[in-house]
Amino acid sequence: MAEISFQNVTKIYENKAVGLNNFNLEIEKGEFVFLVGKSGVGKSTSLKLLTKEIEPTQGKIYVMGQEVSQIARKELPYFRRKLGIVWQQTQLLPQKTVYENVAFALEVLEVEKEKIAKDVPAALGLVNMNKKADRYPKELSGGECLRVALARAMVNNPSILIADEPTGNLDDDSAWDIMCLLDEANRCGVTVVVATHALHLAKLMKKRIITMRAGYVTRDIPSGGITAL
Repeated sequence: MAEISFQNVTKIYENKAVGLNNFNLEIEKGEFVFLVGKSGVGKSTSLKLLTKEIEPTQGKIYVMGQEVSQIARKELPYFRRKLGIVWQQTQLLPQKTVYENVAFALEVLEVEKEKIAKDVPAALGLVNMNKKADRYPKELSGGECLRVALARAMVNNPSILIADEPTGNLDDDSAWDIMCLLDEANRCGVTVVVATHALHLAKLMKKRIITMRAGYVTRDIPSGGITAL
C-alpha cells in the first residue's frame, strides 16, 4: 500500500460547505508532492484529514498502513510523532527562544535532555539557524520564523513532512530557500506533501503536481512533467 492513501474521501462541514468531494490520491514513500489550486478547493482540508485534525464524512484515509479514522485519541500523539507539520502561521511560542521552540517539540514527548541537547542543534543546522538559536520570534524575519518551524517539524525525524502554504507570506527569494530546504528533507528519504498557491515554484521544483478543483483531483502531473502544464 502507498504511504498515504485517500480512498473516495468526502468531507462536508457543518455549514454544508464541501471540503473534499470523492477525493482519491495515493502518495508513495519518499515522494515529493505539491497540492495546487485556488483557495477553497480542498488543499488544507486534505492535510487536516491526513493529520486527523478533522474527520471525513465518508471514505477512508490510510497513513503508513494505518486507517486514520481508527486511531484512538490516546494513540494520536504517537501517530503524530511520525509526522512533521508546518503551517503558514508558524505558531512559534513568542516567550521562547529559537532553541527553546524547537526543543519544546521534544520536551512534550518526554525525550531525554541529553538527546534534546544533541538533536536541537542538528535540526537548527539543517535550516541554517544555529547562529540565531538565542533569538526570540519577534526578532526574526518571516522566512527565518518559517525555518524555525521547519526545524521544529524535522527534529523528531518524521517519516512524512506536511506543509500548508509554507511560502504564502514570503518574498520570492525566501520562498525558494524554503522549497530547497523541503527538497533537502525529501532527499533524506522523507515523504513531503506541500499545499500551495505558488504554482510557479512547484513547476520550478520539478516534482509531482496534483491540481485540485472543487474538492477533487483534476490533474496529476508526475515529477518533471511540467511541460504538460
